[in-house]
Amino acid sequence: MDAQHVLAAMYTDTLLVFGHRGAKAYAPMNTLAAFRLAAEQGAHGIELDVHCTSDDALVVVHDFQVDATSNGHGRIAELTLAQLQQLDAGAWFAPQFAGEPIPTLDAVFAELGQWLYINVEIKVEPHADAHAAHIAALVATCIDRHAMQQRVLISSFHPPTLVRCRELMPHVPLGYLHEQRTPTLPNDAPYEAYHPHHTLITPDLLVQCQQRGLRVNVWTVNDPAHAVALRDAGVDAIISDNPDTVLAALHG
Repeated sequence: MDAQHVLAAMYTDTLLVFGHRGAKAYAPMNTLAAFRLAAEQGAHGIELDVHCTSDDALVVVHDFQVDATSNGHGRIAELTLAQLQQLDAGAWFAPQFAGEPIPTLDAVFAELGQWLYINVEIKVEPHADAHAAHIAALVATCIDRHAMQQRVLISSFHPPTLVRCRELMPHVPLGYLHEQRTPTLPNDAPYEAYHPHHTLITPDLLVQCQQRGLRVNVWTVNDPAHAVALRDAGVDAIISDNPDTVLAALHG
């Protein structure tokens, strides 16, 4: 099954809802607690962010540093997995989440991969093409290890990352993340899904995506009424911090 058909098989509902870094309105972002809660709230999938450590482990954290979402300090690329596993990734959010660890991508796939679609955003700094190739290879190996080829969507703001992912994983669908308004869709990388910020959605953009056979997955939509409007406009998926209220509005 090619990437286009793998992606099409995910869209069995009218519109998919992904928990943005899990249900991060209610639990610490990018933790198993947030991912489990998104599943409990009825999300079809989760969106998460992946970095690699100094010893080539894949960990789920948004920033390039751990400072904002843990009790640690430093760049993920300069820390080992063992060092990261000693950190508390929950107490900063609320006391009841104290002790929540930074998860590995392996742990997320193992616990939730058969229940949720997983949108893996590969985090790469601009112009870090060699690093992009390296982390793409690690992600490809992890996907193979857990047989996630038909339940994962890889996304990135970094075109060389998408190019390398297509070379390594020709049957895994790719999403092009975008936050700047442009007159035409980007052509510098392969992708089956376009992931614009929700403010970029226009009728013309949706027509362009339809003409190219692209799925449109928008972020980050937290207002239920806006989610309904985007569904009616024709987007394919909504990425939200609060899947519960968005789903309630969509099904209301």
